[in-house]
Amino acid sequence: IRPMMYVALSYDHRIVDGREAVQFLVRVKQLVEEPEALLLDG
Repeated sequence: IRPMMYVALSYDHRIVDGREAVQFLVRVKQLVEEPEALLLDG
């Protein structure tokens, strides 16, 4: 068994491109996996 977390994102496709939404979720994943990056990221 490994730790898992599901994240979902709802957005208006007329305003936000899918690529930008994926980039946002990738960044959220990075910050959840490395919370110290919140302090060190300039």
